[in-house]
Amino acid sequence: MEGFYTINKSTSAEITEKKSKFIANLFYVENKMQAEELIKEIKKKYHDARHNCYAYRVLDNEKILEKQSDDGEPSGTAGNPMLEILKGKNLCNVLVIVTRYFGGILLGTGGLARAYTEAANKAIEFAEQIYKCEGYLLEANMEYKTIENFKYYCKKNDINIIDIQYSDVVSCKIELDSNKKEKLMIEIDNKNIIINNIQVLCKKFINKSVEK
Repeated sequence: MEGFYTINKSTSAEITEKKSKFIANLFYVENKMQAEELIKEIKKKYHDARHNCYAYRVLDNEKILEKQSDDGEPSGTAGNPMLEILKGKNLCNVLVIVTRYFGGILLGTGGLARAYTEAANKAIEFAEQIYKCEGYLLEANMEYKTIENFKYYCKKNDINIIDIQYSDVVSCKIELDSNKKEKLMIEIDNKNIIINNIQVLCKKFINKSVEK
């Protein structure tokens, strides 16, 4: 897969529809196990609520795993509409749970779907989104006299330095996308950047901020 959007921290939102209260909680999750544990925690927290409906999408072995639940609401009125929101916005590694406290007035299937959708969308609007694209983790080793030039190059080209170790030489671990990797290798080959050696440690999804 090419990439996806996710969030950097949890958000929540609340709406009221015909006296029913809908509380949406949006979480960043890294796997199915983490999502399922959060669902249990929310159900325990809101144990007196009528419904705790949810939807999530997580990256699992380079494939997206999806799950949703209406938790007792009429089939297709809660979990699936929220899952469609996540899919439509290309959100992944995200869990949304909407808790409903019944207000005594029936909303009908269309009203329920609109309420769960509105609550989920509101929580998503409050979230700061991050784009994750395919990239690489590299390790570059260099002399002390060249580290400042390398740091300047990384800052100028939006390359994330995630770790620097100082010993006989300076060792930097960096994250960058495919295009920046190719450009860096050309700069090294042309001696515009002086380093002792560089190696690819692994492929990974890297973060890019998203402007609202």
